Amino acid sequence: MQNPLLWLGLSLFLVAVCLVAVLLVAIPVIQELARTARSAEKLLDMLARELPPTLQSLRNTGDDLSQLSGQVHEGVRSASRVVSQVDQSLGAVRQQTETAKRSSLSLVVGLQAAWQKLREPQPEEAWDDRGDGDNRGGGDDRGEP
Repeated sequence: MQNPLLWLGLSLFLVAVCLVAVLLVAIPVIQELARTARSAEKLLDMLARELPPTLQSLRNTGDDLSQLSGQVHEGVRSASRVVSQVDQSLGAVRQQTETAKRSSLSLVVGLQAAWQKLREPQPEEAWDDRGDGDNRGGGDDRGEP
């Protein structure tokens, strides 16, 4: 066991076996890394082609949403104005209804008073100085012609 050439040969053999084992393991790993790099390259190419139109579409969608938001805001303002006008109109109608109610009540009360006055027995008319019962025209009630 004192022969250095034997030890040198054995060492070289073991190193060669280890290199073969490393190569046997490294070759599939390197092949898989190559496949992964090709897939990553395809993915990056696809992203380079698809991403700008997608981003532009998102920008356009954002602009459309902004416009729609403005239109909805204007619609809400318009609806608010319409509701306010309807409220004012209802107030005016209520006021006119109250006025009409008061006027009609006054008319009914006036008609009732007139009807009662017409239904009351009339006092007999006073005879004038001439005795003909005619108090119209000609003179005043003091008896002067």
